[in-house]
Amino acid sequence: MERTIVHMDLDTFFVSVERLRDSSLFGKPVLIGGMSDRGVVASCSYEARKFGIHSAMSMKMARMLCPHAIIKRGDHEEYSRLSNDVTDIIRENVPLYEKTSIDEFYIDLTGMDKFFGSFSVATELRKKITKESGLPISFAMSTNKTVSKVGTGEAKPNGQKEIPFGTEKTFLAPLSIKKIPMVGDKTYQLLRGMGIEKVRTVQEMPVELMQQVLGENGIVIWKKANGIDNSPVEPYSERKSISTETTFDKDTIDVAYLKAVLVSMTEKLAYQLRKEQKLTSCVTVKVRYSDFNTYTMQARIAYTSLDHLLIEKVKELFDKLFQKRMLIRLIGIRFSHLVQGNYQGDLFNDTVEQLQLYQALDTIRKRFGKEAVQRAVGMGLKHKDFNPFNGKTT
Repeated sequence: MERTIVHMDLDTFFVSVERLRDSSLFGKPVLIGGMSDRGVVASCSYEARKFGIHSAMSMKMARMLCPHAIIKRGDHEEYSRLSNDVTDIIRENVPLYEKTSIDEFYIDLTGMDKFFGSFSVATELRKKITKESGLPISFAMSTNKTVSKVGTGEAKPNGQKEIPFGTEKTFLAPLSIKKIPMVGDKTYQLLRGMGIEKVRTVQEMPVELMQQVLGENGIVIWKKANGIDNSPVEPYSERKSISTETTFDKDTIDVAYLKAVLVSMTEKLAYQLRKEQKLTSCVTVKVRYSDFNTYTMQARIAYTSLDHLLIEKVKELFDKLFQKRMLIRLIGIRFSHLVQGNYQGDLFNDTVEQLQLYQALDTIRKRFGKEAVQRAVGMGLKHKDFNPFNGKTT
């Protein structure tokens, strides 16, 4: 049986949410991100894109390209809330779905043609999402994730598209190679340097040549260019989490030390999130006292994977929990409600320099190990009392 995979993507999600709040923004160039010149564009409207503006561009450059653009700081909490609302609608109406980012979903409708007609089901779901959330959303349907994702890009804005079985290569052939997932800026420049501009050229190349040029990634890109992708839709579960905890050799009431441990634990878990390209929207802190009574407290947050945001929330929860002033024997942290996606930064508040700093630190950790770079507060911790590397995913 041929699979039926739908890819859905909320159009210019952050901008669309702001337009729900303020209808005067419709039809105008809108930028979401840091307000200062050192800020970063998190999202922009189609009207702004006509001026050459794109996400991750510095706000200073965006202002130069479009001086009359309207700039909004953005609202993590509101974006997360509406993302969860859309997720609930999808959950209630399809048998299997995967949430890959705050605004992107894959849905497996294989077999639905026997009963309702898969394209009709997807169309009705799109209408329902728009009606109940007020947000525009586009989708494409094909036999696999890659073709459907590329198809959604072609269906935007606020459209839908079907790529029937057997037409995948024909659909992809005239498109730019940059439309193929995994072809980033560096790979694009490399392929363009070889004279490759359209997907059709990759389709006609021997896979061995792509492997020779790009290694194993070359094989993957060649398959995607040929419309080959057997990756499954992974069932989305809010229960997915990553956690770590430590039991002290000697019970302690040293608050400075406890917070230093929490910072170090959070730092390691946040790096693991970024390494796996995941974001969390729920933080839980656990405290076990010397009398073995255990207490936990959790809080929902906007999707993030950045140390400084998570550390702030962890400390806040610990301060609320640590009321007894008793000796503590164990502390733990869990990040849950994970989604996988590319939105890694707090682009509404961070500067270009801060985002570049995170990228540089993670590059050092990948090369020299997790412990190569850490905050000063955690450098004095004794390993006999604390092991920050025992994180686990559930």
